[in-house]
Amino acid sequence: MGSSPLPAPSSSPSYTPDSGNSGYRSLAYDLDIAYRVATNRLDGTATIRLIATADLTRIPLDLARLRVSKVRVDGTKAVRFVQSAAKVVITPAAPIPAGEEFVVTIEYAGAPTPRNSTWGTVGWEELTDGAIVASQPSGAPSWFPCNDDPSDKASYRIRVTTEQPYAVVCNGVLVRRSTRSGRTTWEYEQTQPTSTYLATVQIGRYELVPFTAGAVPGVLAGPPALRSRIGHDFGELPSMMACFEERFGPYPFDGYTIVVTEDDLEIPLEAQGLAIFGANHADGHGSAERLVAHELAHQWFGNSVGVASWQYIWLNEGFACYSEWLWSEYSGSQSAASLAAATHERLSKLPQDIVVGDPGPKLMFDDRLYKRGALTLHALRLELGDDAFFGLLRSWTAEHRHGVVSTADFVAAAGAAAGAGAGAGAGASRVTALLSAWLDRRVLPPL
Repeated sequence: MGSSPLPAPSSSPSYTPDSGNSGYRSLAYDLDIAYRVATNRLDGTATIRLIATADLTRIPLDLARLRVSKVRVDGTKAVRFVQSAAKVVITPAAPIPAGEEFVVTIEYAGAPTPRNSTWGTVGWEELTDGAIVASQPSGAPSWFPCNDDPSDKASYRIRVTTEQPYAVVCNGVLVRRSTRSGRTTWEYEQTQPTSTYLATVQIGRYELVPFTAGAVPGVLAGPPALRSRIGHDFGELPSMMACFEERFGPYPFDGYTIVVTEDDLEIPLEAQGLAIFGANHADGHGSAERLVAHELAHQWFGNSVGVASWQYIWLNEGFACYSEWLWSEYSGSQSAASLAAATHERLSKLPQDIVVGDPGPKLMFDDRLYKRGALTLHALRLELGDDAFFGLLRSWTAEHRHGVVSTADFVAAAGAAAGAGAGAGAGASRVTALLSAWLDRRVLPPL
């Protein structure tokens, strides 16, 4: 099914006040980056195709700590720009009318560093021997100029040139690789619409080992010394893919890549079409199995079906957390019901000061939001029954494939799934009331 239409970006100023811009929507990013691991030096050219959603006399873009040297709009050099700590603001030679497509080209350079945020540092970060990009929710401007709003999705071409011993992994399909004078250029294309925080570059002394998960091609990228541990700990991916495709619908991207860094990482993270884990998550004993399932589920919930605003983050994390329980059930371990009951018991003893449907920036990554989001879905499953519940998930991912959604969209879809014919109105009302109790109130509802 085709992608749902994307609205003009509507950033969440209360969540990420320094990110996102109005007046235009991004269509495509073409990023050409030269990077030196030894000195942490980045030289980039970003060619961005945009469409005006209002008459534009200025074009603001997010960019942090990297200095702009040249700017062109539709090839014209006669444009002015100013740069602050978090923005570059371009004044085109002539106003751009609403509805018109235009191209901005920006040359920039510097030593990329992660951005400080409410949630710690995010964005481009040096590893012991390489680099990692972990941008959620506001780190994308640490390495390229962009409209850093989760609702503003675009296609990507990312071309990275770095020292020959290093492998580069980015979103999408590797379409070209060439080596010259001791430096290798890696070129990736991501055709499906992608939010800025899900665009990524991973650089390390990795070997790339192909695998398949059903009909989905994949790559396991990691240090050669960890090959056997990676092979063991990610060996369930084909079964996980089968489980999730049965429950959520077809996998929404061209492939799936796992990157395991040589460094330990506090938590794994997802990007569009791939997930990144630390060496500590590949211990050879499958200790991170639930996290492997969590990150894979994000490809449906969070990546393909994205959020229109960060206040709706439970639609990413609650679904991914519940997918851990679905995998446990599918694989013959604990049932979702038993995991839900244990989680509810634990949460009932913790502070109940979070509103899942709009948690605020300080609590948007709180583990209670993840778990209460999962419990919300289990409560909905109990109300609808398995056939209607999983039918809802499949229709949700199909209808909003590569689009963005809000909580109101999900409540409406769940109400529609409550039934048809006699009693349908009452069923929809029950579902709406149930979801309101779980999403709009601080007190933990009974399960």
